[in-house]
Amino acid sequence: MEKIILHIDMDYFFAQVEERENPRFKEKPLVVGADPKEGKGRGVVSTCNYLAREYGIHSALPISKAYELCPKAVFLPVNMELYQKVSEKIMEILAKYSKTIEQVSIDEAYLDISFANNYKKAESITKKIKKEVLEKEKLTSTAGIGPNKLIAKIASSLAKPDGFLKVEPPEVQKFLNPLDIKKIPGIGPKTAVKLQAIGVNKIKELKKISKIKLKNMFGVVGEIIHERARGIDEEELSSEEIIKSIGQEHTFEKDTRDPEIILDTFEKLIEEVDRGRASANFAFKTITVICRFQGFETHTKSKTLKESTQNLEILKKESKKLLLRLLLESKKLVRLVGLRVKIC
Repeated sequence: MEKIILHIDMDYFFAQVEERENPRFKEKPLVVGADPKEGKGRGVVSTCNYLAREYGIHSALPISKAYELCPKAVFLPVNMELYQKVSEKIMEILAKYSKTIEQVSIDEAYLDISFANNYKKAESITKKIKKEVLEKEKLTSTAGIGPNKLIAKIASSLAKPDGFLKVEPPEVQKFLNPLDIKKIPGIGPKTAVKLQAIGVNKIKELKKISKIKLKNMFGVVGEIIHERARGIDEEELSSEEIIKSIGQEHTFEKDTRDPEIILDTFEKLIEEVDRGRASANFAFKTITVICRFQGFETHTKSKTLKESTQNLEILKKESKKLLLRLLLESKKLVRLVGLRVKIC
């Protein structure tokens, strides 16, 4: 059976959900993320709508910069509980179309639709999914289909917003050749700079670099880059976990070492994470604590429990131990604290 993989990605998910809940926001630049505090905010942009993007705003941009670029934009806090509920409804729709689904984030998933047997039927299935999500959740999505996860994901990234793109096996090389090397998952800014330094900007140019040279430049990752430049991706879909983790972070208004401020904030994060976990009715086994210190130096510590649990007191006890270890190892001022649990 010919493998056909579908990648579906919701368009500017958090911001689009907010537009759905408050239609008046559709005509305005909308930013979801930290409180800008009139340009003095310390967090980042989580996502934004396309009107906001016209001003140069994008995900992970410092919220102070977003405010500087468009002070008249609507700035909203992240409402993760709402987004999680909407995500669950979307995943329920997807589950009707395939028995093998890999949810990779709150708004993104892969489906194995090889049962369609050909790309014409696969296209029909994909369009039905997009239509049902739009009708039931009033949200647009973008989809790509291809012979593996790599091609499906690249295809969907090129079809945004509210689009669809299919790449059949005979078209893969022609499809990849003219694309920028950064379109390959795994080639981030630092890797791209190294490749650009040797005259490699397009995937067709990347193909000319030997596997040995790429391995010498990037180690094992170089071998993966060599394969992906040729559209090779043998990774199977993993449908073991629908939601992989739940987490929360808080950026302090001022870098601090005040134990009362840090611990009070962390206590609230624990409760927020537990509420998210409880609403999804999942247990957790691995706890990860994040500390970002002055100078954006970020450290993490994790602990995997012997058994899965839903016990809030265990979460409090173990996460606070991890936080204390992080604080003892660095005497720098703390910029951000975060907590994440891997759920099962």
